[in-house]
Amino acid sequence: MGLLQDFSTGPLAQRILQLGTGSQIGVAIASFLFLAVFLNVLQQFLFQNPNEPPVVFHWFPVIGSTITYGMDPPRFFDENRKKFGDCFTFILLGKKTTVYVGPQGNDFILNGKIRDVSAEEIYTVLTTPVFGKDVVYDCPNSKLMEQKKFMKIALTTDAFRQYVPIISDEVNNYYKANPDFKGASGIVDMPPKMAQITIFTASHALQGSEIRNKFDASLAELYHHLDMGFSPINFMLHWAPCPGTTAATTPSAPSPRSTWTPSSRAAPAYKGGIPVPDHEIAHMMIALLMAGQHSSSSTSSWIMLRLASRPDIMEDLYNEQVAALGADLPPLSYEDLAKLPLNQAIVKETLRLHAPIHSIMRAVKQPMPVPGTKFVIPTSHVLLAAPGVSAADPQFFPNPEVWDPHRWSPDSPNAPTMVRNEEDDEKIDYGYGLVSKGAGSPYLPFGAGRHRCIGEQFANVQLQTIVANTVRWFKFRNVDGSDKVIGTDYASLFSRPLEPAKIYWERRAGAA
Repeated sequence: MGLLQDFSTGPLAQRILQLGTGSQIGVAIASFLFLAVFLNVLQQFLFQNPNEPPVVFHWFPVIGSTITYGMDPPRFFDENRKKFGDCFTFILLGKKTTVYVGPQGNDFILNGKIRDVSAEEIYTVLTTPVFGKDVVYDCPNSKLMEQKKFMKIALTTDAFRQYVPIISDEVNNYYKANPDFKGASGIVDMPPKMAQITIFTASHALQGSEIRNKFDASLAELYHHLDMGFSPINFMLHWAPCPGTTAATTPSAPSPRSTWTPSSRAAPAYKGGIPVPDHEIAHMMIALLMAGQHSSSSTSSWIMLRLASRPDIMEDLYNEQVAALGADLPPLSYEDLAKLPLNQAIVKETLRLHAPIHSIMRAVKQPMPVPGTKFVIPTSHVLLAAPGVSAADPQFFPNPEVWDPHRWSPDSPNAPTMVRNEEDDEKIDYGYGLVSKGAGSPYLPFGAGRHRCIGEQFANVQLQTIVANTVRWFKFRNVDGSDKVIGTDYASLFSRPLEPAKIYWERRAGAA
């Protein structure tokens, strides 16, 4: 009996009891998860609201479709569009998110009235830590429209005439000085190089040499870290240490009033003559630079990778310059860009296939009936537009998966349909100048409505100038000689090439 008693009260017995208790806890947790999944599935089958868009089936509550959406948003949109049509809802970290794609969806969301939809409520948790307080989405919409008007001072045709030589010099100096482009040929990871080129060209053109000279190559990496803060998970968990929010801090603001962009323009004032505080000027300067960096960096990288996959088109670009500008290839001017239609089409076609922003979100402020349907989007939902879906739709772009810059020629068999000339659209002024009112186009690489990107013309000038100068320097091809293109990284809301993305370059005979 003594032995049995020792066994029953000894350490082995206590361990067995602990395991038993742990097993019970494990069973309880498993049972809870099973019940949660069961009730979630049951609710989807029995309690669908016929007046709301259909919900994408998902096993787990809260998580919903977060993982499948985050891995490949365009594929997620395409697959569910085939099942449900243009309008459907999915669960993104517990939040009902209603997607509406196609031209009608683009117009419904991006041209939504300010009383119906809000960008500020969605994006302030992401932009304020990066741009700073009291600017962009951390202020009333009316104030943001005034701030955009301030920034447009630097985005005139006269300004563009000055920018093209500045951008050209930056590109040429970069290729001359960078050790990765020394010699007659080599292999280089292209996206980091384009990130540096875009930040150098944008800072010099938009904010002057005083600001540009304070930057070095490390700044591009800092901006990349900031970009990673713009991820879908940060919408819902903005209070948590999510990727990008702790990897870097906002770049130090320049001395604002003495360096107001560009050059020596007078410091701005709000309506009524209210002076703009120094911290807002500094934050607007950060926003102006950052807003162009993520999209232009991504797009310029895609352009270079696409040219490496199609060396023949890179030769077409070079020959276009020789034919239009002369065999001596004089320094580029702003007027020269209009003489290079293929150079323009390279940018348009790359933006079509590689939209910088795959998801544009809006908070719903009051119930919104969807025209032509019985659906009403409640205020508990978030709206999501994805213009990239219609830009890859064969209904509007024949052979949409093919990167074909020549499709933008009217006589091309792949020429787009239903892409309107915006010059013919009705114009509206949201407070920062006239813009096209239409938002129902299948091709909207810069968004639409009151939050349309004000920097689209600068981006086009910047990208066209970078491309035109680059093809004067190099011939590109894929390292393995194939026509393959690397996959897309969707970790951030700004789609970018997966890295490393290496290409083979060869210096042209006679390049500087």
